[in-house]
Amino acid sequence: MIVITPVLKPVSQIELTPGSVVTIPNVSWLEFESILQELGEKRRSRIAYSNSTLEIMVPLLDREIPKDLISDIVKKLLKSAGRRYEPFGSTTFKREGAAGVEPDACFYILNYQQMIGCRRLQPDDPPPDLAIETDVTSKTTIDAYKIIGVLEVWVYDSGRLRIYLLQDGEYVESDISPNFPEIAIAQLIPTAVERALQVGSCQALEEFESAILSEGFANG
Repeated sequence: MIVITPVLKPVSQIELTPGSVVTIPNVSWLEFESILQELGEKRRSRIAYSNSTLEIMVPLLDREIPKDLISDIVKKLLKSAGRRYEPFGSTTFKREGAAGVEPDACFYILNYQQMIGCRRLQPDDPPPDLAIETDVTSKTTIDAYKIIGVLEVWVYDSGRLRIYLLQDGEYVESDISPNFPEIAIAQLIPTAVERALQVGSCQALEEFESAILSEGFANG
């Protein structure tokens, strides 16, 4: 009789290449917290956890250009509109016992004052107002955002920007961002990303800003 004994190795020893995803089912909340601690903060991988499923993703290197450019665009638009914000990058957001997720970038806009000077998130802190994801985003990731209660999520993938708005506990896709209702975000951002690949991020951002100014959105 052959007895198969499972071999248990720390998650941190799993070697993942850029663009790969590992899905681990039946992960308890305590196990998730332990894995987060094991992985540490200084890592390239991103995690998403919901419905007892953990995903560990290693982003592609070419994901950095869209991520940084889209973040810069959000900052430009908020500044042009005279709105204050607090950027929280790829902070780990959690809903105790239920979900965890790390966006590529995120922003507090309506609740920015509450988050000024925040060094460590507390259970009663609000979720970010806007989260940004680049590359393919799974159902686990979307479900995690939904459980945490992020009102608006942008997903940029394969030259397309999808805007998801949380309504009655579910995400619905929209062509308009409530944070920038006068801007054709879903059309302009893919164009800007493509330009960044052609002429560089600095020039693409300058061209985007010029286009917005010409439309009269900026107020100074």
